[in-house]
Amino acid sequence: MASFKTATVGLFGVVPLAAALLASTSAHAATAERSAFGKLADGTVIEAVTLTGTNGVSARIITYGATLQALNAPGRDGKSVDVTLGYDDLQSYIDHPNYWGQTIGRYANRIAGGRFTLDGKSYQLTQNDKANSLHGGTIGFDKRVWRIVAVKNGPEASVTMALTSPAGDQGYPGKLEVTTTFTLDDKGSLTIDYDAKSDAPTVVNLTNHALFNMAGEGAPGGILQHRMTIPASRYTPVNAALIPTGELKPVAGTVFDFTQGRVIEDGIRDGRDPQIVMGRGYDHNFVLDAGKTAEPKLAARIEDPASGRVLEVLSDQPGIQVYTGNFLDGTLIGKGGHLYRMGDGIALEPQVFPDTPNQPAFGSARVAPGKPYRHRMIYRVSVAR
Repeated sequence: MASFKTATVGLFGVVPLAAALLASTSAHAATAERSAFGKLADGTVIEAVTLTGTNGVSARIITYGATLQALNAPGRDGKSVDVTLGYDDLQSYIDHPNYWGQTIGRYANRIAGGRFTLDGKSYQLTQNDKANSLHGGTIGFDKRVWRIVAVKNGPEASVTMALTSPAGDQGYPGKLEVTTTFTLDDKGSLTIDYDAKSDAPTVVNLTNHALFNMAGEGAPGGILQHRMTIPASRYTPVNAALIPTGELKPVAGTVFDFTQGRVIEDGIRDGRDPQIVMGRGYDHNFVLDAGKTAEPKLAARIEDPASGRVLEVLSDQPGIQVYTGNFLDGTLIGKGGHLYRMGDGIALEPQVFPDTPNQPAFGSARVAPGKPYRHRMIYRVSVAR
């Protein structure tokens, strides 16, 4: 496979062989390296692009599902570890599909009954969550092979991947052209830009579904001792099918109050709260106080006190789904041979609210010709000293 390697003087003074070639144009630069990750049964090569910053942060993205397959971040001790759950090999992603770092579309989260009405016409989607449609349906964007359209080095390293979703795909109207761009800088920020345009009215809600453990993937104790902060004074309660009831409920006085920060373990198994019982933990959308914004704002922050690793999620979307890996039961073997269990990872998914196409009070997920979709989200890692 083609290889794209560029290195420059890093933040810590490291001077790789190629540094002289770029020193005149940039004092610091992240690098991108393209390689093979495996093959599908039909011979299609799945590629990986590894983005590496000069501060010890790196991200590997594979073309199967436009998946964030790994995110390595240093801790207080300077040691970088992978903080995302996933698989070490392509075949496991195919044989044991899960939502671990994939790009989710056309519609992230749930649509009740797999049905919605748009401009007076009803559409039936594929149903893959009992009666509901979840994360784009039976064959969502997470199970597609994306094509690489650009790989760049420089002050920021990036890869852009594209996908065409034909009209009628999983029941959705309109031909949708989608690009996802992952960009890593030297300050620990991995920015993900989603852009989509349709030739007919449709609904779109794209996000990333990485499951994080800031102590390191597979670390004992999972995310239970992580401290989480979410600037949201309300959340959307759900029914037994995990569909929002339509209420915007205050978090004050409940285990959903993360406005001042709290340890996840404090509420994740509190059976006194019927919402925790229905979700088997946290599996809820939080209504961000800032709403939909022109530029990304803080949506969630988690910190592992032992390692000092911090993850901040920023987004321009109005909500963020928090999912604490409640359906992980030790039957899936992930990276390094680790058995993943409930609470071993947490997903923080910026989004339009679940079931918005059926609940106008939530806003709109409508995309139409001349009115494209755009979502910018950022995973920003750092170390709390």
